[in-house]
Amino acid sequence: MRVGFIGLGVMGLPMALRLARSGTGLVVWNRTASRTAALRAAGAEVAAGPGEVFDRAGTVLLMLADDHAIDAVLDRGGPEFAARVAGRVVVHMGTTSPEYSRALEADVRAAGGSYVEAPVSGSRVPAEKGELVAMLAGEEKAVSAVRPLLAPMCRETFVCGAAPGALLMKLSVNLFLITLVTGLTEAYHFADRQGLDRELFLDVLGAGPMASAVSRMKAPKLLTGDFSVQAAVVDVLKNNRLVAEAARASGIASPLLDVCHDLFGETVALGHGGEDMVAVLRAVEARTAGAWDRSGATAPDRPRADPDRPPRTGSGPTRSPSSSG
Repeated sequence: MRVGFIGLGVMGLPMALRLARSGTGLVVWNRTASRTAALRAAGAEVAAGPGEVFDRAGTVLLMLADDHAIDAVLDRGGPEFAARVAGRVVVHMGTTSPEYSRALEADVRAAGGSYVEAPVSGSRVPAEKGELVAMLAGEEKAVSAVRPLLAPMCRETFVCGAAPGALLMKLSVNLFLITLVTGLTEAYHFADRQGLDRELFLDVLGAGPMASAVSRMKAPKLLTGDFSVQAAVVDVLKNNRLVAEAARASGIASPLLDVCHDLFGETVALGHGGEDMVAVLRAVEARTAGAWDRSGATAPDRPRADPDRPPRTGSGPTRSPSSSG
């Protein structure tokens, strides 16, 4: 049977295009129908709704924004859920909490389906190039069947045991990515405000041992002020929240992540949530200008971030943090 793909966002569209152009028999659906045009041109079938994808496909890849979108597509808790998943492999490729994934697996298996976690590491450009890194978890037979399907999208795949092992691995990777890009951005801001040649600073950084694929991708965006999306601030903030919640549930301290959560929340509050994650520079600039004081409080008449965020982990004192999303 065909492979289904639901969710054609910033990541999902280039991922699905890689599959379609590799010759995979693909049937797709997206809530915003206009995003299916490129897939149709690449030879994929476009379904009228999510139920039709499950009717036509034996394996369905879900690249959706959050648990609410996944539940809606599956009709989880509704009359169509069992019919959609029974006898099929449901592949969850997005990023949700490990607890949600564990419960979803139980429901899919109880309804007669198979379930695989397959979150990916990488942003829009690696997705376009087929250079994502996938982490898989679930029943061994289902994982073995899904793994080769990911080859057109992924440079490497890693099996991470039972679910939610893949999502926990993804959250660990995301913690490093978030703190890495935030550190790069703060260093760039420091060099700029010290009056250094910004391009020279980035050249020195790129020539040294700290250079990475991430820094080489993000440095030109900082230099040119090109904050077009590779990984959006709002999505980074969501991922930050998921990592913080998982850390708190396990009693694990995450001090660097907590600082980053504040900064990305402030970036959203300043109106840059739809821009690339290097737009966290705007929050750092605002702190330098005094728009946010060191405790995270806002100065009078400045945008205020949503105070609803996960409490800090660890035994240290908490303060009123700022976030959104």
